[in-house]
Amino acid sequence: MIAIPLLTLVPGRLGGSETYVRELLGGLGRTGRHDYRVVLPPVAPDAAAGLPSVVATDYRTARTTPERLLAMGEAWARPRRLRRPLAGAAVVHYPLTIRLPRVDTPSVVTLHDLQHLDLPAMFPRSERLFRRAVWHPSLRGAERVIVISEFVRGRAEELLGLDPGRLRVVPLGVDHDRLRPGGARGDYLLYPARRWPHKNHERLFEAFALLRRERPGLRLVLTGGGFSDVPEGVEARGHLPWDEVVDLMQHAAALVFPSLYEGFGLPPLEAMACGCPVACSNVAALPEVVGDAARLFDPRDPRSIADAVLDVLSAPDEWAARGLVRAQAFSWDATARATDEVYAELL
Repeated sequence: MIAIPLLTLVPGRLGGSETYVRELLGGLGRTGRHDYRVVLPPVAPDAAAGLPSVVATDYRTARTTPERLLAMGEAWARPRRLRRPLAGAAVVHYPLTIRLPRVDTPSVVTLHDLQHLDLPAMFPRSERLFRRAVWHPSLRGAERVIVISEFVRGRAEELLGLDPGRLRVVPLGVDHDRLRPGGARGDYLLYPARRWPHKNHERLFEAFALLRRERPGLRLVLTGGGFSDVPEGVEARGHLPWDEVVDLMQHAAALVFPSLYEGFGLPPLEAMACGCPVACSNVAALPEVVGDAARLFDPRDPRSIADAVLDVLSAPDEWAARGLVRAQAFSWDATARATDEVYAELL
């Protein structure tokens, strides 16, 4: 039996990591070759995607950051009761990086990125210290570390000195049943990202001002939280249901993705699957993920961003066709099968 603890999961708070967990579990349910047991926190009792599960009632209910830190601290100091749902497991997989609860059973940890080491100025000191104290021992203590891109593999080797023999690259996937082309394109650019510092909204706003000089009717639609005021022509829609985000991708003139750092970068691939042309940063894992199917730009240069968007808008059918081909190379079932192979190594 493979145990999959998700004690640090808080629905709606973890971005791409939460998408990864949900889709991985669904993929294991469709293609998996083993028995699984998902161990859930009280705040996410329905997050097992149909796999057999148990709620760890001894784990403190935690939604806010202070509550999460308290819950993790208690679990770290007194793990005995939390280990009970893991009894009988041959392998334990921690998809959210933190090995909680710690066990002596062979373990797998997923590493999504090392942004706190690559861009430390974007993290408060307390968060950097927490990750060093909790993430790093979790990674060093696991028999296998799944990394979601070759970029993350390289950073894990260089920054943490992890043994390359323990690292396995398992890319993320695309839900092709839900992400499909959807009709005529509108007059707006789309950027689906919460206003975190590395998402680089300020330079995007500068680039958008340049674009509006040449295309006055162009709009910029943002999804995700963290916006209090935005420039003229920009619409901050806030948190939206996934179906509405998909609809926006299906009808956008283009997706623009100026992020300064991604361990993988799902939104460009998801937009490609919807037939949406993509202009994208040329940093971190993004060039590896999008290949030649997106027009790349320097995310620190507003002029470079604007020029890339104009290029995509001038040939949308060509970029959309490239994107559709690229997106077909990724699926969550493939992610699940490759993850299952990592489990098999340890059985």
